[in-house]
Amino acid sequence: MSLYQLNDTDFAFPPVDFALAEPNGLLAVGGDLQPQRLINAYSQGIFPWFSEGDPLMWWSPDPRAVINLTDLRINRSLHKALKKTPYKITLNTAFKQVTSMCANAPFRDDGTWILPEMEAAYLKLHLLGYAHSIEVWQQNSFDELELVGGLYGVAINGFFSGESMFYTKANASKFALVALAKLLNTINVDFIDCQLLNPFLADMGAIEISRNNFIKLKQVAINKKITTNFWQARELHLND
Repeated sequence: MSLYQLNDTDFAFPPVDFALAEPNGLLAVGGDLQPQRLINAYSQGIFPWFSEGDPLMWWSPDPRAVINLTDLRINRSLHKALKKTPYKITLNTAFKQVTSMCANAPFRDDGTWILPEMEAAYLKLHLLGYAHSIEVWQQNSFDELELVGGLYGVAINGFFSGESMFYTKANASKFALVALAKLLNTINVDFIDCQLLNPFLADMGAIEISRNNFIKLKQVAINKKITTNFWQARELHLND
C-alpha cells in the first residue's frame, strides 16, 4: 500500500486503517499545520510527528497507548508528595511557556520534535480553545512562582490527546498528569490518549490497546459535550 500524500488545499485524511504496518502507524505525509487540518486529524485519532528536516508526517499507531483513569498509578512516594501539596497547579495560564519548556526539556535524549512551527500551530489551537495546558508552579528563593512542570495536549469535547510534558523538579510532571486526570473525571471521561507508550507513561499506568478499540473509546469521548467554561484558566486543587 502506497503512502497517502496530503496537499495544502484538502484537509481530508485517509481512513486510519490505511496506516502502514510499522511500529508507529505512519498514515500520510505532507499538508500543513493549519488549525482546521489539526482539528480534523485529532478528531480521527491522527496526530503529526516529525523531526527537523523531515517532511510533515501523520500517524495513527496500532497499538495505541492510553491511561484508563481508574488505573492511574500513584505509588506510595507520589501519594505522600500529593498530600504535602508542594506545588501550585493551574490550567491554561501559561500555555506558550509550557510548550516551550517541553520543546527544550533537558531530559529529552532523542532531540525534540516540537519545532518552532509546531509550537506556533498549537498556540493557534490554544487560542481557538482546542489545545490546553496544565502548569505546575513552585515558589523560588525570590518568593516568586517558577514553572517547574507541566503538560499540554489537544481536546475535542471529552477527548484529550496528550502531546508532551516536562519537569524540572521532582514529581512535577506527575502532578500535572494527576491534575488532568482529576479534571477529566469531573465530566466522566474514562481515559487519556497517550499516543505512544514510553517508560514514564507505563509507570503511571498506561497500557496499549488496539487501534480499533481506541477509535471506539475516542468516539464516545468526542461525543461527550462539555460546558463552555470547562477549560477556563484557573487554579486546580488536587485535594478537594
